[in-house]
Amino acid sequence: MTTTEQQALLTIALMAAFADGAKADSEREAIKSLAESLGHEAGGAGLARLYQDVLLKRISLPDAVSGLSDAGQKQLAYEMAVCVCDADGRQSPAESAFLASLKDMLGLDAAEVAEFEREEQAMVAAAGVVLPAPLQAAAGRETPQSISATQQPAANPERDAELDRMILSAAKLNGALELLPQSWASMAIIPLQVRMVYNIGKAHGVDLDQGHIREFIAAVGVGLTSQYIEQFGRKLLGGLIGSVAGRMIGGIGRAATGVAFSFATTYALGQVAKRYYAGGRVMSTALLQETFQNLLGPAKQLQTQWLPEIRQTASTLDAGKVMQLVRGAG
Repeated sequence: MTTTEQQALLTIALMAAFADGAKADSEREAIKSLAESLGHEAGGAGLARLYQDVLLKRISLPDAVSGLSDAGQKQLAYEMAVCVCDADGRQSPAESAFLASLKDMLGLDAAEVAEFEREEQAMVAAAGVVLPAPLQAAAGRETPQSISATQQPAANPERDAELDRMILSAAKLNGALELLPQSWASMAIIPLQVRMVYNIGKAHGVDLDQGHIREFIAAVGVGLTSQYIEQFGRKLLGGLIGSVAGRMIGGIGRAATGVAFSFATTYALGQVAKRYYAGGRVMSTALLQETFQNLLGPAKQLQTQWLPEIRQTASTLDAGKVMQLVRGAG
């Protein structure tokens, strides 16, 4: 895949991220930092410039689409755009209009699009039930920044050990999802992270709804849209995406970068959540983010220890199993 084709795919993904025009400043900053980081890792692929071009509308959708000639890459562009738009669990009218225009411009095969949309929508629907129904509609939730101090629970080594095992298990599973061929498989990572944080809060006597958990994840510095774009960008720039839409190529060694990212993000997030809820929910946003960043490096090193097991887990997963896991039935 040429640099021009890579840039075209990433441009479309960035356009999808900003299609609704309602991204929070924190998410915009996360995507900007991501573009700069990936651009540096790719040896100056110009991703920071792409971010500015998209944000300032210096490049049009037809311009981006013109950079793709291969049918598989066009299908992939649409799949990635749909997943980016659905990363937060919903699709706004503006995003739906953007995707309709993109599909028309790409001239995609109707049968392939229909199959992907059916699988992707099933994942979105499954992701919407990751928590017990009564908690989904909980009202008056507090953001992580505004929650007042509560009495710190007594130390419980047995509970902490069980939570450590649960966090490690979630990290290994999310690392394994990076090895699956389906382009929408990475969408399962966010709802599985949501459930992990919910279980950590529950273990400390705190009932959480999805809204609070997603706000907590964002406060830590793990944006929903930016996380998905980063997963996609690392696969793309690492040469892990083949000419057939949504199919990764390359050995486990080449795929390790994406695995390490999702494993480390999930593991660090779980450890921060454990400290946050064990400590009475009084950590500031700055401290949450600092703690998360400090944990990422060691978590990436830990991932290498579990890589064989992650590979084995991936070999046992298929579309149906992933759906079960997201619904909590796996």
